[in-house]
Amino acid sequence: MSHDATLQVADLDAGLIYRLFSGAIAPRPIAWVSTLSSEGHANLAPFSFFNVASVAPPILAFSPLLNGEGGTKDTVANLREVGECIVHIGGEVLAEALNTTSASLPRDGDEFEHAGLTKASLGDLRVPRISEAPIAFGCRLHDILTFGDQPLSGNLVLAEVTVIHADPKVWDGRHVGREALAPIGRMAGSDYIRCTDLFALERPK
Repeated sequence: MSHDATLQVADLDAGLIYRLFSGAIAPRPIAWVSTLSSEGHANLAPFSFFNVASVAPPILAFSPLLNGEGGTKDTVANLREVGECIVHIGGEVLAEALNTTSASLPRDGDEFEHAGLTKASLGDLRVPRISEAPIAFGCRLHDILTFGDQPLSGNLVLAEVTVIHADPKVWDGRHVGREALAPIGRMAGSDYIRCTDLFALERPK
């Protein structure tokens, strides 16, 4: 049975669009984001709608979606209360811990403790970083663009990097060692991907 390849978005529900996005726009890098509430509760969560938005100034972009009931993620609530976050790049060795922090804990729950991770400081930020993560970008909130209040609406966070932790085992001052970092990405469903099968193309002049 053949299907028309042209789909009108108005005819699709949000869940189906999510499936198409997450399956087709892949692999996606993962922002592992720590934040802090105004009451001092640390939060840690992974987001795969993530990339670089600007280099000068250095701005990262990630987009937490509202949940299935239209509720706001703790990350966004915390950013509105305390305008700081730290975006970590975990690598494969931390994949289990990263996945563990995607669990839905109470607002005052601590994903660092839940995943057995150690808190460390970064510059003058109040938000804790993951001591075990080799790369951490300490950020101050630049803006949040909100696209609606219905389930799966996005909140595009633009976070300006002000301080960086880069483990010398991974960063030699000029290049990131891919094998040392062992970056991972998200595919659809429960699938992750390793970056171990590369090919190169010279950029045209």
